[in-house]
Amino acid sequence: MIYKILADLTVIIHFLWILFLIAGAWIGRKYRLIKYFHIGGLGFALIIQIFGWYCPLTHLEVWLRAKHDPLLTYKGSFIVNYIEKLIYIELPEWLIFLLTLVIITINFLVYKKCKIK
Repeated sequence: MIYKILADLTVIIHFLWILFLIAGAWIGRKYRLIKYFHIGGLGFALIIQIFGWYCPLTHLEVWLRAKHDPLLTYKGSFIVNYIEKLIYIELPEWLIFLLTLVIITINFLVYKKCKIK
């Protein structure tokens, strides 16, 4: 049971990480530490897209789900089911790469507009 809970928690954290990568520049404009963390995350997202790697959170979730015995407990939760559909969206790799570049560009423009002193 603990592995299922941890896997579901990993999915929620993964979703929040994606939201942070999409819109983190609006928070990063005010806080330098968040800005650097956000830019590093965007760079990492670009690298895993270029090399076709999976996010470490995906590997963690798969490992946790493999440790969980689905025959013994409830198979899933409503919220996690829909969050997973947002995270693991069925799109061609080239389109995901293009969307990653668009997100990076938008965040760069947000940072450029408001400089941190």
